[in-house]
Amino acid sequence: MKSTGMVRKVDELGRIVLPAEIRQTLDIQVRDSLEIFVENERIILQKYHPSCLFCSNVDDIVYFQGKKICKECLAKLKNL
Repeated sequence: MKSTGMVRKVDELGRIVLPAEIRQTLDIQVRDSLEIFVENERIILQKYHPSCLFCSNVDDIVYFQGKKICKECLAKLKNL
């Protein structure tokens, strides 16, 4: 995991502000949804993609190297 050196405080309502540099780097726009994961003592935020990264299909989604991909696109990747 890469450290950014940025520290933010949680406000009274439990909110934090994601620095603009991080939002720009990860292409997080206003109103985008983020998934929240907990791993041991860590909180992980990830931009939410409810469908296949390549074709936007929402059926038969699997995770491939941390990305959501439909089985059809996964098969195409295997044939490359």
